[in-house]
Order: sequence, then C-alpha cells, then structure tokens
Amino acid sequence: MLRAEGIYAVGLEPTKGLREAAEARDPAGSYIDAMAEKLPFKDESFDLVVSYLTLIDIDGIEEAINEMARVLRAGGSLLIANLNSFSTAGNRQERADGSDYFEIDDYLDERAEWVGWRGISIRNWHRPFSRYMQLLLATGLRLVYFDEPAPTGGEPEAAQRYRRWPYLHLMEWQKA
Repeated sequence: MLRAEGIYAVGLEPTKGLREAAEARDPAGSYIDAMAEKLPFKDESFDLVVSYLTLIDIDGIEEAINEMARVLRAGGSLLIANLNSFSTAGNRQERADGSDYFEIDDYLDERAEWVGWRGISIRNWHRPFSRYMQLLLATGLRLVYFDEPAPTGGEPEAAQRYRRWPYLHLMEWQKA
C-alpha cells in the first residue's frame, strides 16, 4: 500500500514466520530481521515510522518507543495502531443466558501471555494506556491525532462485537 503511494518502506520483523509471510506477499519489499528495541538505522533516518499492532508484542517497550523517536526525522510522523489497553486487560465472557459481555480485571498490572496462531507463538503484553502515553510523551513527540475507530465491513457479528468495547486506537505523533 505504501509503495502505491510512492513511499519506499522497510519492514522490520523478528519473527521468522511473519517475516516470511510478508516477503511472500511482497517479494519486492525490504524486510529486516531485527528487534524494535534496537533499530539498525542511523538517527533521523525516516520521515515516517509505522507501528501497526506491534506495541503489544514488544518486551522492551521503553527502548522500542525511544528507538522509534530516534530514527524519526524532524517534522516526521510516528503512526501507531495498537490494541486498546481495555481490550488487552480483559476477556469476552458468556452469561448463563448465552449473551456475552467483556470483563476487565487487573487493568493497572502489566503482564504478558503467550498467544499462538498458524504455528507462530508471540508474547502479548497488557499495559495500561497511561504507560504508552507516558513513554511517548517522554520522547518529546507531540500527539497530533487520536481515534478509536468503529469497525467497518467484515462479518456483521464480529463488527458488532468490536463496537461493544474499545478494541484498537490510532495515533499520530510528530517530531518537532
């Protein structure tokens, strides 16, 4: 999608299976085996840094956010799409009558759990939203956009479920 807009993109993915899937979908792309906590790029290398549903998968979140800010050029943007902390703090539950609800517990406690799909295991972190915000603000970046978008398209049942509790948020941060 970025290439269609004339943007040269470099993908960073430390999980072999996910990196191979990206390479298969986009053979002309550039994909690097590296960790967000130690980006293999010089200071101010990029006009745009994108973190798409990855902050919850990073063990060293403080280092990773500092690295994202470090490689961003002055005037550049950091775009973040992340699972909402309310979503990572809870689970969908079912009542005796078959209806469902979302239970949130231990919201302020950071914790990780292993999740897996298609033969790939990744550790997902729950962190309170304030943790992300404090780390991002400490970099000197400025928040210029925030949204919790409503679902569009897809299976109607899933879309309705995602409307009932906060699922994800979008943010744009700019470097002065």
